Amino acid sequence: MTTTEIPGSPDFEIDPRALTPLADQRLDIELQSEDMVLNIGPQHPATHGTLRVVVRLDGERVVSADPVIGYMHRGYEKLTEYRTYPQVTTLINRIDWLSSFANEVPFIHAAERIMGVEAPPRAEWIRTALTELSRIATFILFLGEMGLQVGAITPAFYGFRDREHVLNLIEAVTGGRFHPNFNRIGGIKDDLPAGWINETRRVMGLMLESCDQFEDLVAGNEIFQARTRGCGIIPADVGAAYGVSGSNLRASGVDWDLRRDGQPYLAYRELDWKVFTHPDGDTFARYWVRLQETREAIRMVLQILDGLPAGPVMAKVPRIIKVPAGEAWVNTENPLGEMGYYVISKGATGPFRVKIRTASFSNVSILPWLLKGVYVPDVVTILAGLYFILGDIDR
Repeated sequence: MTTTEIPGSPDFEIDPRALTPLADQRLDIELQSEDMVLNIGPQHPATHGTLRVVVRLDGERVVSADPVIGYMHRGYEKLTEYRTYPQVTTLINRIDWLSSFANEVPFIHAAERIMGVEAPPRAEWIRTALTELSRIATFILFLGEMGLQVGAITPAFYGFRDREHVLNLIEAVTGGRFHPNFNRIGGIKDDLPAGWINETRRVMGLMLESCDQFEDLVAGNEIFQARTRGCGIIPADVGAAYGVSGSNLRASGVDWDLRRDGQPYLAYRELDWKVFTHPDGDTFARYWVRLQETREAIRMVLQILDGLPAGPVMAKVPRIIKVPAGEAWVNTENPLGEMGYYVISKGATGPFRVKIRTASFSNVSILPWLLKGVYVPDVVTILAGLYFILGDIDR
């Protein structure tokens, strides 16, 4: 300890801090406090589903985060054991309710593979069109809602408005707005209605304009960029290790898309399209990648309309479906990422076991790593940028 010698008193020493005014001494004392636990939820933020995140805070910085899931668990995998194969599609298109048609495709393909049945080319092309329309509807809503997460309400209105045009197209074909239940083993329920192709071309033009609006209104906004650039960075190796897939992984620079790189399915190998990646891996990169993928999905739909083959939409299958004993694994590139079904059949009218691999479950598994060290205002931005559906997690 340093001491100060008082003139005239050589044997008397004093701590210099004793000469410091009391107020200054108080400033020298480091305040210590216990970490605070903050419950984000359980609540229903927008259309994501009921989620709870327990975060431990040191001031406004997150020390740890624990996502608590299970509030929406409905036992889809077990319920499939008590349904016939046609009835299963009614269940599974509710798992990810934003892109429900896409949920049906891998399950139907798994059943068709065990049966040795192939849907006619026209049915496969229509399935592709409706899957990409589901992607457009899902991403258009994201492009609008992402602005809402940083305080801009107008983009959300635009997103809901523009998604209605796409949902009208899906409803015109399937009869279902959110839950089509349109796929059948061996094909699809019905052919396209009269006038649908021309109306779809018109709506795709509107969607391209919508993408341009979101690029100017949201992606080009300096406040949005300040809130999203450098926020929630997922390195490519970390994302892959946690099982992150889809747009979230491509936004970390990983050039991987099951429509191109996985097992062949639908009509993607016959279309001209591009996979987009971004090197930054942050929330802005995830927004940018989904914006480009929306435009690319529009291009694919227009190609399908121009090259749609003629012919039937159903193969010859028995009226009562009995899938022979066997098993199959089929995974597809759904709007939220990789979705797969492992189907085991014992030769009955319904599956013996079904294991579902959903995109959101793996995408959310990275939250404890991703949220550590960020500030509280960035938590909601990061959650929104990952874009998950709780039904897709809790299933």
